[in-house]
Amino acid sequence: MQEMFTFTANVRRMAGVDEVGRGPLAGPVVAAAVILDPARPIKGLADSKKLSPAKREFLAEEIKLMSMAWAIGRAEVKEIDELNILQASLLAMQRAVAALRIAPDFCQVDGNKLPHLPCPAEAIVKGDATIPAISAASILAKVYRDSEMAAMDVEYPGYGFALHKGYPTEQHRHALRQLGACAIHRRSYAPVQAVLKME
Repeated sequence: MQEMFTFTANVRRMAGVDEVGRGPLAGPVVAAAVILDPARPIKGLADSKKLSPAKREFLAEEIKLMSMAWAIGRAEVKEIDELNILQASLLAMQRAVAALRIAPDFCQVDGNKLPHLPCPAEAIVKGDATIPAISAASILAKVYRDSEMAAMDVEYPGYGFALHKGYPTEQHRHALRQLGACAIHRRSYAPVQAVLKME
């Protein structure tokens, strides 16, 4: 492990990678990749789940302005249902790295699994709380996905997507039972399957 960190210290373009949206019953899984600029540090980076929505929005703009490169990748509901959520998450991360306008020398990925990437990489459990570039990726992915789910609330009213972002809250489960599944619900998830069987 020490050798890996010695190596990363000499890397010029290290990308942090993270995803959000494994747990929801609806919507895509979204990943981000960020190459921070060492000459332009960003204060306040942290695990996106620990930040207020307003702080996340502020930091997302800072990250876009001050990082060397950033990109979003995603996997759609259909891909989640076909592949399973783990493989879809890895695919979203792979797409985020591929979309970077600067190719990274090395990637640090949140979690304990690595996607197939065109450069060396390491998986870091709870990296979103300890590695600034992964924190930045978690913030971008969260802000992007939350914004999309707010838009989905307009397109599919009644489910409360703007509030719970597709996560299985009691409000969401109740709406799912009352209204049935919509186009962005994940058919492979048990609570959605249970509703589909009742239709």
